[in-house]
Amino acid sequence: MQRASRLKRELVMLTTEPPPGITCWQTEERIDDLQAQIVGGSGTPYEGGVFTLEIKIPERYPFEPPKMRFLTPIYHPNIDTAGRICYDALKLPPKGAWRPSLNLSTLLTSIQLLMSEPNPDDPLMADIASEFRHNKQLFLQKARKWTEEHAIQKMGILERSHKDNVANQNAPSRKRASSGAEQDEMAKRTVV
Repeated sequence: MQRASRLKRELVMLTTEPPPGITCWQTEERIDDLQAQIVGGSGTPYEGGVFTLEIKIPERYPFEPPKMRFLTPIYHPNIDTAGRICYDALKLPPKGAWRPSLNLSTLLTSIQLLMSEPNPDDPLMADIASEFRHNKQLFLQKARKWTEEHAIQKMGILERSHKDNVANQNAPSRKRASSGAEQDEMAKRTVV
């Protein structure tokens, strides 16, 4: 009962006063199965990316931390290829720093900060941490490439088609040619 009422309060707080660049919602009707999105911070290789996370709330929440993982691939020393996150607040003491006073908003904000400021001293991906320390330019280049490939929303075919149509309508000479071709096409369809 305590878990459900606390989660409802936290979700209301995340909906009415979300931290900048963060959204969180429950999936389907299950209050313990959530998803969140974090927008990559400006000036970072994740800028312009939208990163989706899966959040599983344990039965003993808030006395146990939620399980979080990235669903969107991200090139980061503290996040592995399965999306698992190496962050103290996601673990119970004595190895971790989880406290029942923490909440989802605080955790998501902390993960957003971790994205901006990786911790190569406590890596989950040792090779990426080494690259971050010794060849930061290469790290930034790879992280940006992964962001472009996996986290930047691609314009869909319908949106591109709509944009092209708007552009055609704004160009008078092309508009006339287009509408003539469209009329010919319509005439062929009605004959057949």
